[in-house]
Amino acid sequence: MFGERKGFFGRMSERINDALMMNPTIDEDFFDELEEILITSDIGMDTTVKVVETLRTEVKANNMTKPGVIKIRLGKIIADTINKGEAQKLSPETPLVILMIGINGGGKTTSIGKLAYKLKKEGKTVMLAAADTFRAAAGEQLQIWGDRVGVNVVRHAEGADPSAVIYDAIQSAKAKNMDVLICDTAGRLQNKKNLMDELAKMNKVISREWPEAARENLLVLDATTGKNAVSQVSEFGEAANITGIVLTKLDGTAKGGIVLTIADEFDMPVKFVGLGEGIEDLEEFDPQDFAKGIFE
Repeated sequence: MFGERKGFFGRMSERINDALMMNPTIDEDFFDELEEILITSDIGMDTTVKVVETLRTEVKANNMTKPGVIKIRLGKIIADTINKGEAQKLSPETPLVILMIGINGGGKTTSIGKLAYKLKKEGKTVMLAAADTFRAAAGEQLQIWGDRVGVNVVRHAEGADPSAVIYDAIQSAKAKNMDVLICDTAGRLQNKKNLMDELAKMNKVISREWPEAARENLLVLDATTGKNAVSQVSEFGEAANITGIVLTKLDGTAKGGIVLTIADEFDMPVKFVGLGEGIEDLEEFDPQDFAKGIFE
C-alpha cells in the first residue's frame, strides 16, 4: 500500500539512506542527523528522542554496523511505536454507531462517504446522519455521498439541533435493522465549550436511545497540517472519547510522520488512511506496511 506511494516515503527513505552513506561509522553524528530527519518529517521531539534512543541502544548492544541491518531495526522500532494491536481495527460488532469528528476542511465528509462505501462492500447495511447542521451545505454534501454510495441519509434543515438529527437517525436505523450508523458532526461552533457540550449531548442521546450499540468516535485529521494535528487530538480528546484516527490526504504531499507522534504521545490507533481522491482510497492502516513504505 504505502510502498507504492511517493512523497513522504521516498523523501524520508532517501534522507536516511544518505545519512547512512555519509556516516560510514555509526556514531553520534549519524544519530544527530537521524534526529533532524525525523523531526523535520513532522515527528514530535519526544517521539523522535524515544525512537533514536531505542535505536542507539540496540546498535551499541549488538554492535550493528551494516546500513541495511540498521534500516531494518529502525523500521521495526517505528512499526512497534505505531502498532496498537486490536485497537487498530474498527469494531466488528453490530449494531455500530460511529461519530465522525474533526475540523472543517479536514476531509470528514469525504471520509464518511468512503467509509460507508467500504462497509457496504463488506456486506454491512449502512445509514448516514447529517448532524453537522451548522455549516452551510454540509447536509447537501453528505447527501451527495449517500446517493453515490447508495445509502440513506437522515437530515434536517440547516441550523437544526444536531442531537435531534441523531435521535431521528437512531430511530430509523433501529427500525430498519441497520448494521452501522455513521454520524457527521460539526467541525466548528462558536467556541470550544459549545463544541464540547454539543458532542457530549450527542453521546448522551446515543447512549440513551441505543445503549446496546457498539461505539466508535473517529477523529478525522488532515495529514498535511502536520504538527497542528497534535493540538486537534488534544482538544477533541477533551470533548469526546476518541477511539481512533482517520488520517486523510496521506497521498504523497504530506510528511506523514505525524502518525508516529499521535500513536506515541496519545497512545491512539490510526484506523484508516486516505490515500487519494477515489471512493476506494480509504484503507485500513497497517503499521508494518507503513514502516516498510518508508524504506522501500
